This record gives sequence, structure tokens and C-alpha cells, in this order.
Amino acid sequence: MTSQLAYKETFDCVQCGYCLPACPTYATMGKERHSPRGRINLVQMAAEGKITIDEITESMELCLGCRACETACPTNVQYGKILESFKEVKAVETPAPFLENMALQKALPNKKLLAAMRASLRAYQKTGMESFARKSKMLSILPEQLRAFEEIAPAAEMPNKQLRTGILMPESVPKASVAFFTGCIMDVFFAKINDLSIKLLKHAGCEVTVIKEQTCCGALQNHSGDTGTSRKLAKDNIAAFEKGNFDYVVNAIGGCGAMLVEYDRLLADDPEWAERAKVFSQKNKDVSVILNKLGINFSRELKGVVTYQPSCHLLNVQKVAEDPVKLLESISGITYIPLPKGDMCCGSAGIYNIAHYEESMEILDVKMEHVQKILPGTIVTSNPGCHLQMCLGVKREGLEDKIRVVHIIELLAEACGIDHK
Repeated sequence: MTSQLAYKETFDCVQCGYCLPACPTYATMGKERHSPRGRINLVQMAAEGKITIDEITESMELCLGCRACETACPTNVQYGKILESFKEVKAVETPAPFLENMALQKALPNKKLLAAMRASLRAYQKTGMESFARKSKMLSILPEQLRAFEEIAPAAEMPNKQLRTGILMPESVPKASVAFFTGCIMDVFFAKINDLSIKLLKHAGCEVTVIKEQTCCGALQNHSGDTGTSRKLAKDNIAAFEKGNFDYVVNAIGGCGAMLVEYDRLLADDPEWAERAKVFSQKNKDVSVILNKLGINFSRELKGVVTYQPSCHLLNVQKVAEDPVKLLESISGITYIPLPKGDMCCGSAGIYNIAHYEESMEILDVKMEHVQKILPGTIVTSNPGCHLQMCLGVKREGLEDKIRVVHIIELLAEACGIDHK
């Protein structure tokens, strides 16, 4: 099975070490085996039969998959492909637990189950169960990481059905026709961000459609080595969005967007889908790219110091760096200050902060040291996982009364006078 590892790609690494300062796990763990070049060497040795998959598993699974090493690499090593090949081999040799497989393969793509999850969360938050559970210390039976994230979970909002039905037309002649990708978990925990994104796109002059047949992007499945499910979901999404002639497919989720733009790589060996995947991938854009391209008319002046923690997958995979910053700098009244080492991962990385909580918190503590240097009033994020992680960082530092964490869409909507309702 090790023949399935991306062996050829490992030889692109010349062991120069440019990746070391960019790697969060190398920075916090200080071991060569927890650096990109160290992991590449381990995969190469495993492919050659010199060591086993089990011997490299700890190092590979402690990788965040932020892919900052790709941005730093002078020889364009395809680290993401190397990492994914390990995960695919590992998934075959050691299948994931039944419940994990059910969640990834059945729950995330199932809209009815996701709606039930959202309803349950709303009931927990709205009926007093949340307050009772905290005061009675019932939550003490949960693992530390689940208790931590329960405390900073956002209020579950119902999606605005009017924004998800039919075609939304701007007040003037449309500048672009876009289909909006809502995501799965995003629409459970952050439906408000999706709603505001749709309103902002309309405000910027877009004709907006929400395709009801869309499904989970497949990112979490792909990260766990289940490429079979990822490919199926990719095909389902491509077929769904092909029903309309859209200029762009837009999302507000850095992690999902990174998966969508790599559908072409995921389906490159499938003759029936390769070209269709390429066309789809090229149409996918982060909402910040479209809003910056079309321009926004702001109606309110905001105040305070604002900084930006970019999503790794938005920055390193989608290569979107300038658009969010330009949008923030265009808001009247705020003072934008770059976050020191802002391009370093916050430690969220999908479910990394659940699966590897202690290592994730070490990375987050380093991130918060940089936040403390500038003490912004607002931290802006561009991905739900990063958003929750930074909320947790602010809480761990006792800064809830001084720093708020918002998605970039929330701040832009505030400056435009656009509310959620």
C-alpha cells in the first residue's frame, strides 16, 4: 500500500530549510520530524520500505495541513499532495472508527441531519439548558476541549429562507452572476455569515443564486484520507452548479474554498470529470475577492484598531492575501494594523484543535502573544474554524471585554449598514 504514497513528489524537496520558520509545529515542538522537510523525508523513507507507516504516523498526524510551507518553498514542493497521500494510505491500513466514518460520510452531506443539529443547538441555547448545564457543572463529564469550545460556541441562527430561494437581483444592472456556496457546518454555526455574504454580494451589484442541490465540499473527508467520499461530493457539487451559467461560485469559508478550488486536482485522473472539475475550480472565489473586485459603498464610519488573522487555506491554497486587507483598509474610521506573524496558523486546522487539543493550544498561545503586542479592538477572521479558535484565544487571555472577534463579512456589513434580519 505504501506504493500509493506520493514518492516522486518527495524528491522536489532539496532540504533547504526555508519551510522551517513557516511551520507552526516546528516552531512550538522544535523537532525536525515535526517540520515539513522532516515529514517529507519520513514519507520518502516509508515509500522505500525503510520504515513503516506506523512509525511516521505521529509526526504526520501532528501536521496542521496549513500548507504555509508551500508558500515558503523555493522549489514548489507539493506538500499537500504528499500529506494527503499519507492520510489515504493510513485510512486504508487503519480505518477510522465507525462513528467518525458515519459523521463524515453520512451526516455532513445530509441536510436534514444538519438542520436537526442546528435545531438542537438552538434549543440548548434558547431554553435555558445551556445556563443550567454550566451552573450545575454537568459539562464536567466532557473532555476539556469540548468544554472549551462549548463556552465560545456562537448563537445558532436560522438561515434566512428568503435569501435561499430563487434569484436575488441587485437594485441596478447586475455586474456579475454568482452562485453562493453555503457549506455544511458553516450553515449550522454561522448561517448569519452566509446571509450577510449574500446581502453584501447583492449590495455590490451581483445577481445571487443559492443552489439547493449543493452539498458538503468534502474537505474534512479528504483531510481524513477518505478520498472516495471527497470525490463523490465533488462530483455532486460540480453537477449541481453546472445547472446555471454563473460567472463565479462564491463562498465565505476559507477551508471549504480551498477544497473547491482543488477539485481539478482531486479529479484529474477521471476522464469524465477532469475538464468539468477544472472549469468549476476556476470559477470558485472567496467572497472577499469578488467584493474587492466590484467595490462596496460604505454608509457608516467605524472606529477602533482592527487586525486580520487570515485563514491558512485562503492564504496558502487559494492564494488570497491582498483582497481582505484592501477591504478592511477601505472602511472609513478604523485603524488597520497588520498582525505580527499573521500568516502563521492559529492552530484550528479543521478538527485539529479537537483531535490534538494540547498541541493546538500551544500554537494558539504563540498567536495570542502576537495579538497582545498590538492589542486590537477587533480581530477579523475569514474562516469559521479560525473564528472559533481566536475567540477561544481571547477568552483564555481574559480579553473578552477588550477584543471582539468577527468574520470579515460582519465588519463589512456593519460598515454598509446591512443587518442580519
